[in-house]
Amino acid sequence: MPSGAAEGTREGFTAADATRVMAAACRRAGLDGDGATLIRLGENALFRLSAHPVVVRIARSTEYLESARGEVRVSRWLSGEGFPVTRVVDDLGQPIIVDGHPATFWHLIDASDRKATYGELGAVLRDLHSLNLPDDLRLPPYPVLDRTERRINAAAGIPEDDRVFLRKRARELRGRVADLRFDSEKGPVHGDAHVQNLMVDRNGQVILIDLERFSYDFPEWDLMVTATEHHSLRWQTPQEYAAFVGSYGRDLRAWPGFPTLRAVQEFNMTTWLMQNISESPETAAEYARRISSLRNDDAPRDWNPG
Repeated sequence: MPSGAAEGTREGFTAADATRVMAAACRRAGLDGDGATLIRLGENALFRLSAHPVVVRIARSTEYLESARGEVRVSRWLSGEGFPVTRVVDDLGQPIIVDGHPATFWHLIDASDRKATYGELGAVLRDLHSLNLPDDLRLPPYPVLDRTERRINAAAGIPEDDRVFLRKRARELRGRVADLRFDSEKGPVHGDAHVQNLMVDRNGQVILIDLERFSYDFPEWDLMVTATEHHSLRWQTPQEYAAFVGSYGRDLRAWPGFPTLRAVQEFNMTTWLMQNISESPETAAEYARRISSLRNDDAPRDWNPG
């Protein structure tokens, strides 16, 4: 997600930057990074190595160091519990820091052509939220508006009026969240629980990935993502959302706090996209669409996934 001016980074994180860091991290880890393929450039850069069944994850700055350390710890814990989760490469000391960028190394998941369903997402979250954390695993609370100020400050190419609006909206949302009364007990929370963070391997096993925002907090934060995508954006069919609710056992939209969580999710989706508007005209146009509708709570959210 964010791009910005933390120590050891420039005000941007391009594919070329990420590739350079990945190559250096591989050399330090004793792995061959030649011919690696960039899978994604977002909150992190993900590379698939051609010489090893390994995915390298490069974070944008040292601000992400604790998150990277947490990912490694959570993966090892869940793997030990037999939970279907992405697995860190255990025989490497990690994260490795290169020029202010934490790098972690993960076993490649041999994915099938089938995509995970919303019913499977609900089941995975139900099982995750039923787990008890071990006493020696300390997790942060859910990062409600994580890195918001940094994203707003660092975003290049947005109107100054957008910055003013987003800062004001962030203050309003923090106040609304502080007034919430949750129905559930705290426990393990994935923190970015959308269906794209599930993979299906060649054996048909559904695997949870992307542990960067893993937290100890209220499970409503995980339900927020799909509930908002359905309620505001109609990215799921009624049948898909019904399968999610049926598997998990709860429809967050019935909770009085849902409008606040929906507003948080829409805000985060907009500021996440904002940092990459220089990547393509399509991304810039999508950001403009999102920020325009955020200014009017009653406006339709005709947003595209991305």
